[in-house]
Amino acid sequence: MPEFRLTQISDTHLARRLPRLMDNFHRISEYIDATRPDLVINSGDLAFDGPSSPGDLEFAAALHKALPVACRFLPGNHDIGDNPTLVGPILAHPATDAKLEAKPLALFLHKPLFLNEPDDPELAETSFRYVPMPARSRLIEMLRTVDVRLVASGHVHQRRDFTYSHTRQIWAPSAAFIISETRQQVIGVKEVGLVEYRFAPDSFEVRHVKAPGQIDIDLDELLAEAAQS
Repeated sequence: MPEFRLTQISDTHLARRLPRLMDNFHRISEYIDATRPDLVINSGDLAFDGPSSPGDLEFAAALHKALPVACRFLPGNHDIGDNPTLVGPILAHPATDAKLEAKPLALFLHKPLFLNEPDDPELAETSFRYVPMPARSRLIEMLRTVDVRLVASGHVHQRRDFTYSHTRQIWAPSAAFIISETRQQVIGVKEVGLVEYRFAPDSFEVRHVKAPGQIDIDLDELLAEAAQS
């Protein structure tokens, strides 16, 4: 089977009224046009405020549909609201003619499964950050029957890459903006960017990338600008 190339973007938070975020998205679009992966996945939060401003989600979806390669996207809490039962995963393998149980798989979802391990305690101050209980326990139990080699997520606006058991956990950074330390603790690397994957029949490679011209926009500055507009 030939190599399968996938690009993950996340947390684009697009809105027509926020041109700086659109600029970052255009830099990513240009990079995708230059590299031409087989598929693009946005792991959620396409829009800046979909629940309150449905036009944000429509605008974001239109920009994603205009990307030069096929794109799939997951719903995030800024797209349809923070539903604690929503996991919205994509289980991916290029070979569609084989049973899932027999092949290594990649799982894409909006929120990370956990911080360090599946039975991390669910704290009130961080419960919004990871797949909540009991949905997390149900999902992890379902995954025990398949060979998941990769879990890729977004949501936290930090880049992180670690392995738990035999599964590599990738947190994609936001394509749009970073969040200051006064609002959010440092867990990984705070920068904008994307993630590239190269899948072979029984292995994969990960490359962490910042598209040329992408800028680390601070959320506090963005909100101040939006308030003045």
